[in-house]
Amino acid sequence: MKKILVLGAGLSAKYLIHYLLKHAVENDWLVMVAEVNLALAKAAVKGNSRGTAIQFDINDELSRAEQIKNADIVVNMLPPKFQYLLALDCVHHGRYMISASYQGNSIPDLHKDARRKGILILTEMGLDPGIDLMLGMSIIEKVRLKGGKIKSFKSYGGAIPSPDSLSNPLKYLVTWNPRNVVMSGENGAQYFEKGKIKLVPYHNVFQDSWMVKVDGIGDMEVYPNRETLAYRSNFEIKHAETIIRGTIRYPGWCETWQQIVKLGIPNEHLHIPDVHKMTYRDFTELFLPRDVTGSDFEARLANFLNINPTGSIMGNLKWLGLFSEKVIGNVGKTPTAVMVDLLHKKLKMGKNDRDMVILHTEAEAFYKNGKNKREKTILTLIEEGEKDGFTAITKTVGLPVAIGIKLILSGKISLTGCYIPTVPEIYKPVLKELKKEGLKFKEKTTVLK
Repeated sequence: MKKILVLGAGLSAKYLIHYLLKHAVENDWLVMVAEVNLALAKAAVKGNSRGTAIQFDINDELSRAEQIKNADIVVNMLPPKFQYLLALDCVHHGRYMISASYQGNSIPDLHKDARRKGILILTEMGLDPGIDLMLGMSIIEKVRLKGGKIKSFKSYGGAIPSPDSLSNPLKYLVTWNPRNVVMSGENGAQYFEKGKIKLVPYHNVFQDSWMVKVDGIGDMEVYPNRETLAYRSNFEIKHAETIIRGTIRYPGWCETWQQIVKLGIPNEHLHIPDVHKMTYRDFTELFLPRDVTGSDFEARLANFLNINPTGSIMGNLKWLGLFSEKVIGNVGKTPTAVMVDLLHKKLKMGKNDRDMVILHTEAEAFYKNGKNKREKTILTLIEEGEKDGFTAITKTVGLPVAIGIKLILSGKISLTGCYIPTVPEIYKPVLKELKKEGLKFKEKTTVLK
């Protein structure tokens, strides 16, 4: 019997655990779900005879070593800050590890040691990063086989409400950790456009937005996401003139969130004394400079932000509750904590709401053989969640991890070392299995003049 140790039973692990337990008997698996919150682990296992719940503290070194040694493969679904620690432990004890989180800068240093131990440390196996990388590589491989070179590569992704669940003026619902929404873009962004590096500081991320047409959905808004230059080496497309990674939202999101950034609300460092006694209007007032003139609160706010006092952005800020006379209460001491709680209340998914995941990849290629022609390939994934069931984001994060586990334990992925899913031995069988599980990828290639 193969033992699978799943570390974490939060939102990101729900569908993953469901899949592993569903297929445990046919594959002879024992699924061990380890959580600091034992009740959460038990709820995930649901009394399945092939599952067991374990109380687990990541900071308990002896317990951590014991659990890792007792497993054939470790599945890290904990926050990214634990990624390297667990990879180091898995290499030390000679155990496979798979994770949906970013690889980070340190894990590649373990590559040689992992190979010596004969194990695979596989990271970035979720949705984004994960499926996006696999789709990108599938396009790039086809271009290379035809003798072409990638000139432009753009990868966009987002988790947003389904069109039938647009229940608020922001056209957004929180399906993940609301803290990630509040702090999105906190490190700015960097991309490559027309042969030049472009740096976008945090305060400009939501100003540097553009539109993209998504087949079946329509015109959507995109803003730059994180560090894109790594794609040049990961995808081996150093000759590409443009490489951009972006986040998809419904139109209008960026212009509203830019004002929240301008106010300075996304801040996890400042602690506000007695913020729990303040109203939301008092809280918003804190961010207005001393020299903003006028007696009317909303007029002063609009004046500072340089927006229409009766326009849609002001309407969105008001709808969010930032002008409310309601007392905040005990939600935390930082501006981010207040905003996270507000988003959780205002943008929470209802019982009949559904989310939707979009991955949209555009690649332009140039061919010298025969006629000097250019082609553009668009590859799109659109997956909608279930009403009062699994969300699309939970499914598309957990499913590629689960498939990776199955392929590793069955010997169909035999690589050793530290990898992300940009090698054919990984992305080809995983994409094949994702299609079998019902994910639909729409591909269209056109010749450019």
